[in-house]
Amino acid sequence: MHTSSFQQNILAELHHELAGTRTILERVPFEQAEYRPHPKSMSLWQLATHVVNLLAFKSLFVTHDSRDFLDPNAPKPGPTPTSKEELLARFDQYSALLREQLQATTDENLTHNFRLHRGEQTIFEQSKGAAIRLMGLNHSIHHRGQLTVYLRLLDIPVPGLYGPSADEK
Repeated sequence: MHTSSFQQNILAELHHELAGTRTILERVPFEQAEYRPHPKSMSLWQLATHVVNLLAFKSLFVTHDSRDFLDPNAPKPGPTPTSKEELLARFDQYSALLREQLQATTDENLTHNFRLHRGEQTIFEQSKGAAIRLMGLNHSIHHRGQLTVYLRLLDIPVPGLYGPSADEK
């Protein structure tokens, strides 16, 4: 914890994690977009796009009280990026919007509940702050970790995220 403000702590953590995520995304080779390490795995490009689109999902935690996966009018990410430049531009756009929304919110707002559901079935219900940390940051970090494995398997140097990697001695 950096301060007694939950909002400020999330912003500080987000700042650090977004920088690492962008570094990973910069190394994703678009020419190998269809690579998948296992038939059950997402393709490299699906995974990279998912990591970026999760930023828009995090924004919902700040600005809404719920999200119903069955709602046909619910916000959805744009079409799949068709180049690394498009992917990084979307990452930068979604990152800036999330930072802006978090800066505009309050600790009080982050204590309000957020419900993620599919019709009547509740998938997740927590405070907005917990939703940002658990379903937002932790979820993104998990998938970013998967991306580093894909990079390693493709013999692309993996950047250090919390210190040097084996490629950055």
